[in-house]
Amino acid sequence: MRFWPRIFVNAFIFLALAGFFQSSLAGGFQNSFYVSSVWIALLASFVLALLNAVVKPILFVLSLPITILTLGLFSVVLNAIMLELTSWFVGSNFAFSSFGTTLLIAIIMSLCNAIISDHFARD
Repeated sequence: MRFWPRIFVNAFIFLALAGFFQSSLAGGFQNSFYVSSVWIALLASFVLALLNAVVKPILFVLSLPITILTLGLFSVVLNAIMLELTSWFVGSNFAFSSFGTTLLIAIIMSLCNAIISDHFARD
């Protein structure tokens, strides 16, 4: 998928997940993901794309031994770290309640992006 369509798709996924995970209290476990507006979702999506292009390759090379030991599962943690960095750069208008929530959002975003990218690859 091209750059700008991916930005818009990620912004849409951010908004959908923020609506789904807004301060839901399930069994005593607090999950919360906050996005204040559509513009913040677009900004966060753009910042995430920049971080994935600049910072993620460096982190991937540095974490290669642990990624190999975990058979690639550590890459999910790297995705969550990228989301946390995005949250830090964007500010309080884009926030996660915990790293567990960030990890869950990273897994769901990876699945959504894989499905959407596969759909666009077939066209």
